[in-house]
Amino acid sequence: MSERDDQEPQRPDGHSEQPSAWDPPNPEQVQLPGPEQASGDAAEQPTEPAPESSSWPAPEAPEEAPEATRPYPGTFGQPDPTWPQPEVTPEPAQPAFGLASPVPVRSEATPTSRLPGWTWPLVSVLALVLGIAGGAVGGALVAGGDSNDNAGVLQVQRRTAPPLDADNRSIAAVSATVLPSTVQIIAEYNGKAQGATGSGFVFDKQGHVITNNHVVAEAAGDNGPIEVIDHDGRHMTATVVGRSGVYDIAVLEVKGAETLPPVAIGSADQMHVGETVVAFGSPLGLSATVTSGIVSAVNRPVTTSGDGGDSSYINAVQTDAAINPGNSGGPLVNLQGQVIGVNSAIASLGSSPTSDEGGNIGVGFAIPIEQVEVTTDQILRTGEAKYPVIGANVQGTAKQDGARVESISGGSPASKSDLKVGDLIVKVDGKPVTGSIDVVVAVRAHQPGEKVTLTVRRDGKEREITVGLAAKTG
Repeated sequence: MSERDDQEPQRPDGHSEQPSAWDPPNPEQVQLPGPEQASGDAAEQPTEPAPESSSWPAPEAPEEAPEATRPYPGTFGQPDPTWPQPEVTPEPAQPAFGLASPVPVRSEATPTSRLPGWTWPLVSVLALVLGIAGGAVGGALVAGGDSNDNAGVLQVQRRTAPPLDADNRSIAAVSATVLPSTVQIIAEYNGKAQGATGSGFVFDKQGHVITNNHVVAEAAGDNGPIEVIDHDGRHMTATVVGRSGVYDIAVLEVKGAETLPPVAIGSADQMHVGETVVAFGSPLGLSATVTSGIVSAVNRPVTTSGDGGDSSYINAVQTDAAINPGNSGGPLVNLQGQVIGVNSAIASLGSSPTSDEGGNIGVGFAIPIEQVEVTTDQILRTGEAKYPVIGANVQGTAKQDGARVESISGGSPASKSDLKVGDLIVKVDGKPVTGSIDVVVAVRAHQPGEKVTLTVRRDGKEREITVGLAAKTG
């Protein structure tokens, strides 16, 4: 490459010490699609070299910092926790939205007969009764048949209307609107009560806060303390409702956050390259920090991986808004004040976040809010998140012309399809793929139970194969 080969995305978080379990320390790396990286449902570490690599803005290490780290929470110099290696599985589908064109209906006046006056009170009462009954039936259809089940995001009170006008161009107005909903998170890490810090935002009026899994993973694993600090400096205690290492999302229940205003939710799918976005968080422990930039790219496949073999894949929104360690979990917002993504990773030129080249270089990545909503809904309903798998391991090629099927798990959806070992996957749902990362991200753009169409090259000929998606927890 003409550019430096050691460019790796880092997590914008920080942990105070290198975990003793890492020997030698090797922080997670965020990688863009590259050749010869194997990935798949079998949770193997991709071996396909990424053309560009990125790592989550990771905390700085005392002497030997990892090449790339995630935009982890907190101070520099603190290694990221390991991430679960996803199997070739698709992210839940991100819905596309559109408005149907109204169809004009022409009505014509017809002669009517006069009704006796005594009938109108009766009609009014009947209309009221039907309205009440209709409301009850409609509520039952939305909530589902079982009133004992948690209704996920349908059960919580969220903010849906954009707080600012569509023609707003003021970053100051966005900041004033969103800062009261943004929080700093301090979590236990490596035995220290304040070993990691990150960011988050209030999701609903029930006191749920969204952040990155890597911000609280260590604390959640050993029941360590998690503290949330709001815009006014008020300290609150948090517990983990559920989390997904595969999608790097965690949902916290924060006692006292019910009084904080929830954010308004937007759409990453509707964002265009070049549009202005604003990032909120606590980089380097500096709470209530606001930076701005543009959407540099959409649907950018990136992956983060660590020495422990764990990895996470993101169909990311790329931005040049400054994101640094400690920004992890903070919201990325449009000019209407709506959250369109969760800041999660950065690319870095340096091997250590504390070096001159270890911070923001204008290449940051956010998890699309559509994926965040799907994962949050699953967690609020069941306490855990599901991701889809096809049951095949794939590996990128040196030519970056697709991903070759290396193995197929028995009893998996792939084994029940026409997919064969040795097939070269060149498209997923009609979109070309250059390597294994592209395949994983494309598959995870769906939800368990759906189907994907794989275009494969076999014996010099291309054919389309439909494969179902099974569910796994992670």
